[in-house]
Amino acid sequence: MKKILLILLLMSNLTHADPNEENLQSAYLAGGCYWGLEDLIRKIPGVSDTNVGFSGGYIKNASYKDVTKGDTGHAESIEIKFDSNKLSYEGLLFNFFKMHNPTTINQQGNDKGTQYRSSIFYINEQQKKVALNTIDIVNKSNEWSKPVITEVVPFTNFYPAEESHQNYILKNPDGYSCHFVRKFDFTK
Repeated sequence: MKKILLILLLMSNLTHADPNEENLQSAYLAGGCYWGLEDLIRKIPGVSDTNVGFSGGYIKNASYKDVTKGDTGHAESIEIKFDSNKLSYEGLLFNFFKMHNPTTINQQGNDKGTQYRSSIFYINEQQKKVALNTIDIVNKSNEWSKPVITEVVPFTNFYPAEESHQNYILKNPDGYSCHFVRKFDFTK
């Protein structure tokens, strides 16, 4: 009888998911050079993990060298894991729109090319709806003098960049970044 109780107890523990895992969501965003953007996004309360890489293109297993040519269709992107109990998808997007200029086509700072475009790669219809609504709120706020041109497209793939690009600003504190947080209030 004790063995049966022990087995049942062990089985019940296996079926209980970690509460943090239940609330963990993914987002895929592109807003120019991923080094500086990743550094700012990873500091947002509720973000648990980030990885830089490439999304939106047609080349499988793209590398940094491939994407710098500008002909792969990929954007330098960030895979973001966040706790939805601490940070909503809308909240993440509001932060995103403060950290890069979403009104420039294929450019952030000195970086020019389609790989530096502003993109939201949605993974489900709810993310698409929230993204489009958030863009509407940002546009209506008039914090940016021009309309947001961020593309909202279905997520297809994410190819992680080489390890030397992960947490680049942490590894290279004087490394290049054209990103900074603007003191915008999109909801006033």
